[in-house]
Amino acid sequence: MAKRSSLSIRIVEGKNLPAKDITGSSDPYCIVKVDNEPIIRTATVWKTLCPFWGEEYQVHLPPTFHAVAFYVMDEDALSRDDVIGKVCLTRDTLAAHPKGFSGWAHLTEVDPDEEVQGEIHLRLEVVPGARACRLRCSVLEARDLAPKDRNGASDPFVRVRYNGRTQETSIVKKSCYPRWNETFEFELEEGGTEALCVEAWDWDLVSRNDFLGKVVFNVHRLGAAQQEEGWFRLQPDQSKSRQEEGNLGSLQLEVRLRDETVLPSGCYQPLVQLLCHEVKLGIQGPRQLIPLIEEMTSTECRQEVATNLLKLFLGQGLAKEFLDLLFQLELGRTSEANTLFRSNSLASKSMESFLKVAGMRYLHGVLGPIIDRIFEEKKYVELDPSKIEVKDVGCSGLHRPQTEAELLEQSAQTLRAHLGALLSALCRSVRACPAVVRATFRQLFQRVRERFPSAQHQDVPFIAVTSFLCLRFFSPAIMAPKLFHLRERHADARTSRTLLLLAKAVQNVGNMDTPASRAKEAWMEPLQPTVHQGVAQLKDFITKLVDIEEKEELDLQRSLSLQATPVKEGPLFIHRTKGKGPLMSSSFKKLYFSLTTEALSFAKTPSSKCVNELNQWLSALRKVSINNTGLLGSYHPGVFRGDKWSCCHQKDKTDLGCDKTRSQVTLQEWNDPLDHDLEAQLIYRHLLGMEAALREKHRELSTSTEAGSVPTGPGEALEDPLAQMLQVLQDLQEAHSRSPASSEPLEPNCLLELQT
Repeated sequence: MAKRSSLSIRIVEGKNLPAKDITGSSDPYCIVKVDNEPIIRTATVWKTLCPFWGEEYQVHLPPTFHAVAFYVMDEDALSRDDVIGKVCLTRDTLAAHPKGFSGWAHLTEVDPDEEVQGEIHLRLEVVPGARACRLRCSVLEARDLAPKDRNGASDPFVRVRYNGRTQETSIVKKSCYPRWNETFEFELEEGGTEALCVEAWDWDLVSRNDFLGKVVFNVHRLGAAQQEEGWFRLQPDQSKSRQEEGNLGSLQLEVRLRDETVLPSGCYQPLVQLLCHEVKLGIQGPRQLIPLIEEMTSTECRQEVATNLLKLFLGQGLAKEFLDLLFQLELGRTSEANTLFRSNSLASKSMESFLKVAGMRYLHGVLGPIIDRIFEEKKYVELDPSKIEVKDVGCSGLHRPQTEAELLEQSAQTLRAHLGALLSALCRSVRACPAVVRATFRQLFQRVRERFPSAQHQDVPFIAVTSFLCLRFFSPAIMAPKLFHLRERHADARTSRTLLLLAKAVQNVGNMDTPASRAKEAWMEPLQPTVHQGVAQLKDFITKLVDIEEKEELDLQRSLSLQATPVKEGPLFIHRTKGKGPLMSSSFKKLYFSLTTEALSFAKTPSSKCVNELNQWLSALRKVSINNTGLLGSYHPGVFRGDKWSCCHQKDKTDLGCDKTRSQVTLQEWNDPLDHDLEAQLIYRHLLGMEAALREKHRELSTSTEAGSVPTGPGEALEDPLAQMLQVLQDLQEAHSRSPASSEPLEPNCLLELQT
């Protein structure tokens, strides 16, 4: 059993930000840090003091994290980006809001003395003496200190203060992992101060020393234990008066912390077997669980529940059967063909999650080259005459600027080329589409054709497929390539407009070029010939896509399983720090890598396969290693060069390491390794929230029909799955109440209390 923590983050918008540019505006973006580790960078919103982002993230993190901070920055092309302000939410603050923190928060000034990080290793003891006891403080080492100098390191020393006396260690040059092994003694006096203050500083030859953090101890509590040794987290100096809140603007956030105690796998087997049995049966009835879950799940959390269920059944090899059951439920309550799969039903949300989990590599193969070309060309593209800006393009020759008509025609040609290239790539990709995705679309196509068999509905099965493939998968990826890991950064304003217009064209093709879709935006008419041709291409593609036999599906899956399937692949960024201060700029050296079940390879240029972000494969490695009993407790983040380690300057090559091994904070990626127990726990947690409604439903059904018997063996049919589900929930509640982890504190209590 283990504790798992995650953050659901939505960065909504900002307002009343101060102007940082000479134009009287700013170009704001957000950086999110968990315990000083940067994990998220939003898009830049250009030339505004009231930016809207609307970006959502799911973050894995250790249960022992302390705070999450949101920095609002102003992007500058020629100089270092300006820090506008920050919002900091501690773990205690988030824990006090079980349903999540939601609302506006004032930005506060970023004080360098508060931007501290790292830990210090100390040993404190009370030594008896002839006349009086003495307080002995041994400053051993520190790790992960904030780099304050331009060389990406610091020159740290430690200042120890007690009862009006101050002593200092030696200075360790160019290190964020210093070792001192120095001891200081102070005489304990009756009525003396209770606090021992240990401060870390960065020494500077010319300017003033930079504060690196401090720890304050209660000496009286130490007296009873006589000695205490350990690593202590450095804390900021909050004694300064800060700038008044409100004049730096505000940030609207939605942040929810979820702590889960995950039980051993065996505890979840009854729940998993019950759900899987229902999916295998594929029948509908008043006591079926999946329809009840959909009925009682609110719109706000339906996507989350759909993703959890989908991942659970994907891990059990039943994703196609689960989705087929949802297709039947949706078709059974749909009378109008034009409304099919257009709502936010459990079927729509689950299929959307399925494509992101199973089809991301396929998406990269089809869309990647087109998206890369758009980013590289950076052409001005606009079809809406009310938004055309001749000045953004400049002169087409030496004598005259382009006219509005010429710009519109040039834009139409560019978009036709991109749309044509995309449709051609799609038509060539039938065999590249994963077998399980093809089989699922085949099942969807057949179910819809059986439900709407008339000639007037001959396009409905095609539209059902494109409603997911085009409208809910390809189009969102075109509009936001970074969120689908197609690009490393968000697009600029010009490129974003091109992507948006291309996504609209793909949607028109996906809608089969209906009169209703054409009437929405008449200025898209220049693309009509390509859209019309694209409809025929898309229908031919779907016909071939769903033409997969059961034997072919098994053969494809078998052949794929025999290959050295890449676990993670993409660009590896080697971080090289520059600048000074907690928000220093960084440059990266890019290498491309491929991690398979057999080898890890690197290259200077990308291969023909898809490119994903660094945190995806780091997340995979972290999850593989999380239960490794032989995991080292510490390591060297540097290399042994010459006669010493570059990170801590220690001369012993066999030293155990200067930095502790810890689970890093990572973004949740769609192709993260499936964590079956965690998915089952999340489903249990959701069902527990609706337990009262499920019991009421059971009582209601029991009064109208005779209750069935509960099966006594695995081979018997489930006659009353709702009653068995209620029993499973009760058993899991009892298992959690017996779990030691449910009552354990997240961190052990230290004898020495921090004085705030």
